[in-house]
Amino acid sequence: MPTLIGSVQRALRLLEAAGSHSGGAPAKQLAREAGVPLPTAYHLLRTLTHEGYLRRESGVFVLGAAAGRLAGGGLQQKRRSMILDSLAHFRDAVGAPVYFAVFREGEIEVVGVSDTPADPAVEEWADFRATGHAHAIGQCLLAQLDEATRKDYYDRHPVEAITAYTVRDQRALEARIASLGRMQPVTEHQEYALGTVCAAIPITAGDTAATMAISLPLHQEARLPCVVDRLRSEVGALLSTLSFSISI
Repeated sequence: MPTLIGSVQRALRLLEAAGSHSGGAPAKQLAREAGVPLPTAYHLLRTLTHEGYLRRESGVFVLGAAAGRLAGGGLQQKRRSMILDSLAHFRDAVGAPVYFAVFREGEIEVVGVSDTPADPAVEEWADFRATGHAHAIGQCLLAQLDEATRKDYYDRHPVEAITAYTVRDQRALEARIASLGRMQPVTEHQEYALGTVCAAIPITAGDTAATMAISLPLHQEARLPCVVDRLRSEVGALLSTLSFSISI
């Protein structure tokens, strides 16, 4: 039988007891409800308070910020799992790797990727965050931003060629963005990775710019319009499942 640490068990019982009282409870009540001797409870409550899992207010103990982070982390993991499960569904539906990304706090963030050994995702050989001008994900996100926000991004991540096909400079990129219709898919051909073509579909949820994207090997380029259309037809179903998760 595995060895159990009694002090950890008692501390967890005290946390559970404190969590059951939204307005807090005094040490004696928590000790009684947790079945912990009062002298031991005092020691554990002091430790839990010092570590931020509890907070003492007007003689009672309430859950602290650290306990909230534990709960929030679990919720965040659940949301991320939902995203990955949904991406796997759409990967199978379109027969290509699927990516989900957002623009958050001035940076491009790929939240999730779903691929298979037979259809692998594009290898991140150059930092996705710094090369938004060169891939469909980044171009799609940048196109959803206002000029000032894009300029801030360019100031930190200058437009420069990373393959022979990459957009030439910032002026050329801005001209491409200006030519895009609202909510129009963005495609790129070997601008980020040689031998690869990509497309991204804009998704806007409140103030958050987001995108779903796919990639194909160059020899399957003829499939790109069909795959994009299929993905677009699935986006509504994706958002109905994940609209609350875009902000993770």
